Amino acid sequence: MAITSSRNVQVEFSGDETFNLIQSAADNTVSPGMVSIQTLTTGANTITAPVVSGIVVTALTIVPPSGNTNLITLKGLTGDTGIPIHKTDPTTIGLNTTFTSLVLNAASTIIGVRLIWS
Repeated sequence: MAITSSRNVQVEFSGDETFNLIQSAADNTVSPGMVSIQTLTTGANTITAPVVSGIVVTALTIVPPSGNTNLITLKGLTGDTGIPIHKTDPTTIGLNTTFTSLVLNAASTIIGVRLIWS
């Protein structure tokens, strides 16, 4: 069974400046279409792309729980300085087809981090 994912990023400003921009990624016609909910433990948590014959991962959306107060740092490897991501806002990352894993470093245990693979 084939799953197609379509991703869009929309940025909209209102107030003194008004602006609306929608950027669309190419559809992934062999998407894994997978969602998992994970607990991040304190420190480095390796996140590995799903491996299923015939699928290609082109994006990951990280959705922390709405009440999260702990810092999450996105890293390519455990030793990287990394990039702190928002504690509660979703973060979407477009991925090359060679992607296999990344690290989410948590300042403390975070229960209920949603990972959406597309």
